[in-house]
Amino acid sequence: MPKAVLGAAGVLLSVSAVAAPSVYSTGTTRYDPAKAFNSFVLFTGGDNIAHLIDLNGNSVHEWRDAASHSTLIDPAVNGGKLGHVFVTLEMTEGIGTDLVPGQVSRRVSKTVGELDWDGKTVWSFGDKAPGGAAQQHHDWARLPNGNTVVLANLVHPVKGFKQPQVLDDVVYEVNPAGEAVWKWIASEHINEFGFSPAELKLVRNAEIADYLHVNNLKVVGPNRWFAAGDKRFDPENLLFDARNANFIAIIDKKTGKIVWRLGPHYKAASEEQALPRNVPRPVDQISAQHDAHIIPEGLPGAGNLLVFDNQGLAGYPTAAVPRTGGSRVLEIDPVKNEIVWQYTGEDSGGPAWSFRSTHISAARRLPNGNTFIDEGQSGRLFQVTKDGEIVWEYVNPYVRIGKDKLTGHTTVNNQLYRGQPVPYEWVPAGTPHSEKAVVPPESSQASLPPGP
Repeated sequence: MPKAVLGAAGVLLSVSAVAAPSVYSTGTTRYDPAKAFNSFVLFTGGDNIAHLIDLNGNSVHEWRDAASHSTLIDPAVNGGKLGHVFVTLEMTEGIGTDLVPGQVSRRVSKTVGELDWDGKTVWSFGDKAPGGAAQQHHDWARLPNGNTVVLANLVHPVKGFKQPQVLDDVVYEVNPAGEAVWKWIASEHINEFGFSPAELKLVRNAEIADYLHVNNLKVVGPNRWFAAGDKRFDPENLLFDARNANFIAIIDKKTGKIVWRLGPHYKAASEEQALPRNVPRPVDQISAQHDAHIIPEGLPGAGNLLVFDNQGLAGYPTAAVPRTGGSRVLEIDPVKNEIVWQYTGEDSGGPAWSFRSTHISAARRLPNGNTFIDEGQSGRLFQVTKDGEIVWEYVNPYVRIGKDKLTGHTTVNNQLYRGQPVPYEWVPAGTPHSEKAVVPPESSQASLPPGP
């Protein structure tokens, strides 16, 4: 019986429990240093270790016990400190174990914190959180004032909802002492999310308590729209997206009100037709999206919105998405609500479904104009040029081994919640890295020879 083969870059993974394919290369499988933006990459693997790798797949630094994900902290808003990350420090059993049908238990983050380069905890949030547990999920960000915004869950009854307890989304601003000094609760703004009365009825009668499933929180940051006088894009405002409800929105930090929104209404897709690829064009059906953010100043496309459009099932009512389609990365002018660039599997010469991740995932613009993509479902990280050429590709070798509760079979999962590109200057001086080209074999050379 084949078993998982674990190791560093370039190993082959062979597991009988996975559906397809059962044998494939992991680590760096393609790398053109002349065309790629050369950097480090940060992600947490199935081993619960936050790995900082170079583009040849070498793990050059690690932070252990990082739970499900880790996020770099920009030295520009952290007093110039290099190599600091956010991680989950402690998990605990949460309340409301039946909030999501089929969920037997609900593990929640009790304490989250900031680790320095050496793994020392230099800031934490949890014991002073409402209820004594951070209940952080998906995202966090350091603010220029030294505080930290934390995306968390709040389990409580909400009037008018079918579920007796709602798994609500809340944003806390936390000071350096670990105390919440500002909060924003999603359900208090439900009438600002753009639902029609009929849609709002579906929301309130949802079969799951996690009615929005906010999966992303970003500080808007300096941008050309605000510089031109558009107050909706105040750099201090917060941008989030709600996966289950198919919308992206900006919170006015001063008032708490929603001041900009994309969705939940889009031009409907067709199950029988692929979504169009011509640009520019009005925004069409986004569904189950992740990692929406305003492209920072200094990068190509600065001021536009970049989002990983999973094309998964979501929405009230459930959106129609192409039956055999794939995922997309969209760059959107947030004032015109117009798609100005996109990436699909077809842009790299494959069918639409060759690039597909119906949950998790992320995308980031790089300084040379390339786009970094985390196809989270398959554990694939890659870079594409503006024209869709893949110039770096990596498959996560740090898999999570489990056991199927029904059959007892061994399970293997190499998905990645969120990989992030990390500039060389983010790390302390002297951290090694490699930039050796990796040329994939031709298809005929990659095939195994026929048996006797």
